This record gives sequence, structure tokens and C-alpha cells, in this order.
Amino acid sequence: MEAVFGCLERNQEEMKEEQKKELALKLIDRLKKEYPDAGCTLDYDNAWKLLVSVRLAAQCTDARVNVVVEKLYEKFPDVDALAAADAEEIEEIVRPCGLGKSKARDIHACMKILKEQYAGNVPDSFDALLKLPGVGRKSANLIMGDVFGKPAIVTDTHCIRLVNRMGLVNNIKDPKKVEMALWKLIPPEEGSDFCHRLVYHGRDICTARTKPYCEKCCVSDLCAKAGV
Repeated sequence: MEAVFGCLERNQEEMKEEQKKELALKLIDRLKKEYPDAGCTLDYDNAWKLLVSVRLAAQCTDARVNVVVEKLYEKFPDVDALAAADAEEIEEIVRPCGLGKSKARDIHACMKILKEQYAGNVPDSFDALLKLPGVGRKSANLIMGDVFGKPAIVTDTHCIRLVNRMGLVNNIKDPKKVEMALWKLIPPEEGSDFCHRLVYHGRDICTARTKPYCEKCCVSDLCAKAGV
């Protein structure tokens, strides 16, 4: 009897996952039409600059980071210059992004590693990226997807909030757990762009600081918590 119940439970879980996969494909399609040109909102023209910006973006808006890095690159225009700088000099410039001391320390250490171990280049290995100072799974995924065009799931605050509301995950707030759940649902080639579109949708419609604008939402008929 226990074996029968166990089999039924597995079948139910498989059905739920298939339903979530179908939902994911519908959400991807709708958001793709709504935000066809959605991409990373951090400005960069080189992989190492995205590495710097994504570290500065922790607890800071992308818009502010984009302003601050202009001043940073005026004084330190490349990896070598940042690696040779004093962390205090970097901190003085990046302080408006918050957590200036720790961010400056990580950026300085990271650039030294790029210079000494990777000839000034950013490694294209997820595991290698995770070993860089200040680089977590979210940052590593962003770089893998945007710079190297590899499958990526970027679980920032918008992503976590929206996939919970939409019903792709159920009351999961831990970024890594959300990422692992989405890997099972999102086609690998869609992951990076899907996450970028969630950022746009989270800022414009499914907002965190106000009640979501469900009446203007392109996925309200699919969303598990539309109108709530």
C-alpha cells in the first residue's frame, strides 16, 4: 500500500512540474512580446566592466551604478589600472553605491586576479567566476549569460518575487533554491533573457513597493496571484 501511495505522489509531482513547464513557456512567450529588446540595464562594453558594475549594484540601483562607473573608469580605464590602484582610491569613487569599503576591496582584489591569473580577461567558467572576490551565483550567471551567451538563471529580487507570484515556485525566497527550481522549468536558451524581462516587468508592472498593476499586466490571466 505504501508503494502505491508513493507512486501516486510521484505522479502528482510530475504532473505539477509539467504544468509549471507549460506555464513557464507561456510566460516566456508573453514577456518576449511585451519586452522584445530587454537586456542588462548595467552599462558596459567589456566583460571586466560588467564584473565591476554587478559588484557595485548590490543594494544599489543600476542607474546609480551607471553614473558612478563613468567616474571610476575616467581615473582607472582598464584592469591593470584598477589592479594597481589602492583600494582606498577606488572606495572614494564608489562610495555613492553604498558599502564602499567592501565593494572597493572586492573590485581591487578581483582585478588583481584577472591580471595575474587570466591575462586581464574574465574567465568563462562558472566555477572560476565564483572564486573571484565578491562574485556570487547571481553575478556569475549574469556574466555567463550576457558576456558569454551561455545558459543562465539570474535570481535577483525581481526574479524571486515574480516567479513566486506567477506560480513557477511556491514560497521559495532563497536565491539558489529558486535558481535550481527554474533550471528544471526554463529552456536553457531562454533563461538569461527571461530573467532580464522579469526585471523590466518587476519595475514597471509587478512592483514591490506598490500594489502590482495587474490591470495592465500582460500575464495576469496566467498569474497565480493576479489581483492579490
